[in-house]
Amino acid sequence: MKRIGIADTTFARFDMARAAIDELKSTGTGFKIERTTVPGIKDLPVAVKKLIEERDCDIVMALGMPGAEEIDKICAHEASTGLIQVQLMTNTHVIEVFVHADEAPDDAGLAELTENRTRSHAQNTYNLLFDKDVLRNNAGRGLRQGYENAGPLDAKRGDKH
Repeated sequence: MKRIGIADTTFARFDMARAAIDELKSTGTGFKIERTTVPGIKDLPVAVKKLIEERDCDIVMALGMPGAEEIDKICAHEASTGLIQVQLMTNTHVIEVFVHADEAPDDAGLAELTENRTRSHAQNTYNLLFDKDVLRNNAGRGLRQGYENAGPLDAKRGDKH
């Protein structure tokens, strides 16, 4: 049975793991969820690495909500760099799902964005593990997680791939 890891933080203002788990369970079966929660976003890389190496996860979602201040953006960048390193060290996909506190004008908009982005990436996580054709069929469509899709560019270049 495949294992999907979920690493989230207490710093987040939304229970992103709840949304991810709910979406994964509604998307399909054939997996077990392994969850861990850490204090902050810079704690995610080691938490993710432990999910992969110690709990045998085949793929992991890293969930976090950096604040709006410049220091929060720097910390998010550092965490993201650490998550990339974990992917390269373990040859395992880590789906980074960060929602910055200044991405929406108010708390209601931020909650909606966080829910939508987390659920969309949970679907991506499932598809990376079980149904890569879904992703391949959506290549070049300008899909966005949490926002309106941008849509494809005009395809009059003659590309048939």
